[in-house]
Amino acid sequence: MYNHLLHNTLFNVVPPSRPLPPHSNSENSLVRVKPLSCLQMDGCGLDSDGRQFKNAEEMWREEVGEGDPLKKSQWYSDGVGYWQAVEATVDGVLGGYAHVNEPDIEGSEAFLNSVLAERFPDAGRGRRLAALDCGSGIGRVTKNLLIRYFNEVDLLEPVSHFLDTARVNLASENLMVTEEYKAVNFFCVPLQEFTPEAERYDIIWVQWCIGHLSDDDFVSFFQRAKVGLRPGGLFVLKENIAKSGFVLDKQDRSITRSDLYFKQLFNKCELHVYKMKDQKGFPDELFAVKMYALTTELPTKRVTTELPKRVNSSRSRRHVNRPAIIK
Repeated sequence: MYNHLLHNTLFNVVPPSRPLPPHSNSENSLVRVKPLSCLQMDGCGLDSDGRQFKNAEEMWREEVGEGDPLKKSQWYSDGVGYWQAVEATVDGVLGGYAHVNEPDIEGSEAFLNSVLAERFPDAGRGRRLAALDCGSGIGRVTKNLLIRYFNEVDLLEPVSHFLDTARVNLASENLMVTEEYKAVNFFCVPLQEFTPEAERYDIIWVQWCIGHLSDDDFVSFFQRAKVGLRPGGLFVLKENIAKSGFVLDKQDRSITRSDLYFKQLFNKCELHVYKMKDQKGFPDELFAVKMYALTTELPTKRVTTELPKRVNSSRSRRHVNRPAIIK
């Protein structure tokens, strides 16, 4: 159900319930995150039907209940069900916007190269690297990016026909890499149920899928996934960014969170922002997308960041857990 892009739901951007903290123009400014309150995440939000919520807690109580396993199970089965009806092609998983694939991969590769150069300078000189592609879909990110840098890549995807296509796409005869680089394991398991093998991965790549997880399952996933990182390993999270608060997609059961919302969750996960960057090269009508490199240890250097583009909050947009169209 992952690596998807667009659908036709229209919504209005919700103004922030309180001002967001100012951003520094300096790339050397240290990322500072407000202490997390377990009862209030960033700002108000709304759903794709136009309903407004005072806060995320109100929305989650309605969508997944409080201690109601049946209601939460329905949330996840509805999300998987949505993607089971989508064709297993690049155009399908990107919601009819296959042309976004190229700038997406280019942006991801530049970010990945900067991380690898700093964290794994001995890669390719005796050190073999392994990655996990979370929400891998048809293997789009693995085939176009990860398998060129990692000797072994595992794929995690809950939609079976996407994963079947990934197996074909990543067969050795369909790849332009040497036999030293290969896709190894294909896990048909949802994020909220997955626990990786201990110390298997140098990078755990999470793109356009974490919006399907409730806040508590978001935290639980990263806490479990930490055991899968090798010493010095890290997470890369690439996601849509709401201007403030959140937007809930009632159709595919996903939530687009703001940058501050994400950072509050990172705090709760005890993860630290090592590096972050805005995706460039997408059409102007698309929602902002940001990449975060996350470590389990405090960074020893100041985090590099970029000043995000200012968005006119009076304009309406099409929502998605993927880059969203501004109508």
